[in-house]
Amino acid sequence: MTTLQRENSQPRDGLKFAYWVPNVSGGLVISKVPQRTRWDYEYNRDLARIAEKSGFDYALSQIRFTAGYGAEFQHEPVAFSQALLGATERLKVIAALLPGPWTPAVAAKQIATINNLYGGRIAVNVVSGWFRGEFAAIGEHWLDHDERYRRSEEFIRALRGIWTEDDFTLRGDFYRFNKFSMKPKPVDPQPEIFQGGSSRAARDMASRVSDWYFTNGNTPEGLQQQVDDIREKATAYGRSVKVGLNAFAIVRQTETEARQVLEEIIAGADPEAVKAFAHEVKNAGKASPEGEGNWAKSTFEDLVQYNDGFRSNLIGTPQQVAERIIALKDAGADLILLGFLHFQEEVEYFGRHVIPIVRELEASRRVLEAAQ
Repeated sequence: MTTLQRENSQPRDGLKFAYWVPNVSGGLVISKVPQRTRWDYEYNRDLARIAEKSGFDYALSQIRFTAGYGAEFQHEPVAFSQALLGATERLKVIAALLPGPWTPAVAAKQIATINNLYGGRIAVNVVSGWFRGEFAAIGEHWLDHDERYRRSEEFIRALRGIWTEDDFTLRGDFYRFNKFSMKPKPVDPQPEIFQGGSSRAARDMASRVSDWYFTNGNTPEGLQQQVDDIREKATAYGRSVKVGLNAFAIVRQTETEARQVLEEIIAGADPEAVKAFAHEVKNAGKASPEGEGNWAKSTFEDLVQYNDGFRSNLIGTPQQVAERIIALKDAGADLILLGFLHFQEEVEYFGRHVIPIVRELEASRRVLEAAQ
């Protein structure tokens, strides 16, 4: 074990860290600011190895079928996730699945095979869909907001049934199975199921069927409201759900330096691309009956980073960022999903300078709690 791995070893109750896999071109910001992030396999292979050594637990491969908003090129996430698993030893990789293009039978078989090949290190992120233009381009029917989440919930129920039962039968509104037995089934532990969203439908779905709930960047106060709602509902179903929060980290030696980088990213934003993205995602977010879906309240500056990552405010010195991460943990975050401007060097810097401080703060909390 290397010194860096020893520094970043964590207790079982430690906060988890994940990073967005840049398997889509353009990085994680809709900006013309110079970036040293690439979308090719060789770059991502090296990044996965750096992340693994730097204390990261998960990597999330993105789903995009068509060009748009700076993402001209895209690698398919399941195949790409398998390639990253083959290049690493410990890192768990989360492959995005999009109901509609994927059927649960095909997805269940793909993921079970990868699970068996790589000792259970594959997980899935079931994406309900926000890009209506993409669905039109590939000839997939577009559902209303809450119907998309109903389909995703049925998709997850089908995955779990196929993975755990013989003669699986389902008479759903979107999927039908009749005594379907798939073998080999996944090895234990079963693949973790993540999902995203901020709307009531997303939270309700998470409380019933998902292991993890991803939400867009937010303040501790905004996150706390979602966490309280999800966990209360999950408890009523006799379940527990973990929560992951999106964040874009800009960590520098001084806060002034970090803020300057943020200003440069926003100043370099491509206005037309950001506005087009805003039109697409705000329609998706506001389409929820209560108008509280992802991006429903996002500003232009928020949308320069795809998932409101600036709002989590992980911008500053290592100490400042670590303390803000602990505040997010106190609000209910179990995992921080991170984006960076220059992924390879910044993931390594984050692992060397931020994660150790987070672990020290967590250890101090445990000592205080034990003394009370």
